[in-house]
Amino acid sequence: MTDTDKRTRPDADAMKGVIPYIAYGGRAGEAADFYAAAFGATDMGRMPNAEKSGQLLHAQLAINGGSLMMTDHGCEDGTDPAPLNRAHMQLVVADGRKWWDRAVAAGCTVVMPYEHQFWGDDWGMVSDPFGVRWAILQPGPGRGV
Repeated sequence: MTDTDKRTRPDADAMKGVIPYIAYGGRAGEAADFYAAAFGATDMGRMPNAEKSGQLLHAQLAINGGSLMMTDHGCEDGTDPAPLNRAHMQLVVADGRKWWDRAVAAGCTVVMPYEHQFWGDDWGMVSDPFGVRWAILQPGPGRGV
């Protein structure tokens, strides 16, 4: 492995579990930048599409200890893909209000207000400008993060 390979390959821990991989219809770079502001994402690397200026073949972000992979590939007709109506990203954090306030300040739209829920956790849902829904959950006392 060369020094370049070491710099561009994500840490093995970032490749564990289920990793969402979302196509952004030409807006993957914009989404990656937005997620840094809204969710404190760390850019783990981007692979530009040499044939389509401004588009990404692949990008990977680290968010709250997990990974999100993204692409513009698969949206060659230039249309934005349909929102993920039957799924959302779940962020389980110790400081839910901080995460919530940052996401809303960055431009997320409130879907369900962040508040104490009947099951004992604080939870709310937002939608980002790309049609992806994000739930923020702070476990109730004794439930841990």
